[in-house]
Parts: sequence; C-alpha cells; structure tokens
Amino acid sequence: DHPEIQEEIYRKDDRLLTLLKDVYVESRDPPVQVKDGGGEHLPCKQEEKRLTKLGYLGDLDVEKVPKGKISIVEALTLLNNHKLHPQIWTAEKIAVEYSLELKEVNSLLEFFIPFAVQEFPKETKKAI
Repeated sequence: DHPEIQEEIYRKDDRLLTLLKDVYVESRDPPVQVKDGGGEHLPCKQEEKRLTKLGYLGDLDVEKVPKGKISIVEALTLLNNHKLHPQIWTAEKIAVEYSLELKEVNSLLEFFIPFAVQEFPKETKKAI
C-alpha cells in the first residue's frame, strides 16, 4: 500500500553488496560414525508368505498370508474339520498343514469353537 516502503525494499545497496562479496563460507560434514543400534534402522526382511488353502468360501478370502498366520476362512475350515474328524485333523496335522506352531494350534482348538446351528423339530416350537 505504501510505495515508499516498496521502493526501499527493492533498492540496491552497494555498500551491503561489497560486504557480501567479502564473505567466504567453508563447510565440512562431520565424519560419519556408524552406530551399532542392533539393526533397528535396517529394512525389515520381507515376511515369507504362503498361498491359502481355500475351500468353497475362497472368493471371500485373501490369497496369501504370512507363514505362521491363517486367514479367517482357513480358521473356520480347520476348526470345522477338527470338530467333524478330530482323529484325522489332529493339532499336529493342522500345524504342519497351515505352517503354524503346535502351541498356537492347541490354544486355537481349545478356546475357539465354531458355531453350531440347531433346528428344533416343528412339534416343539409351541413349547418354546
């Protein structure tokens, strides 16, 4: 808004320019020191993945999971297989089949139980 201020800003000052020409700056980076941080800044190695074992619900599931993990469809499938045929689908076989640790499979089979849908016979509906 004030032309005199604008003029002062853009005015060339020869005395300051000569002083600026006398300035010499020398810069050196400090020597690089490698710190042993236990590999905390190293890039993570990529997780090893495996293809999922998909059944008829394959369209609803992911195709690859990291080793040592299972997808939801796989979890439901293995729980159902174990429930229907526990002598065939043992914890050891499930651990090998899905690349899991036996301890984790035992916990999974102990604490997670798939839902069972039960239909009551028509004659008992009135009693309910």
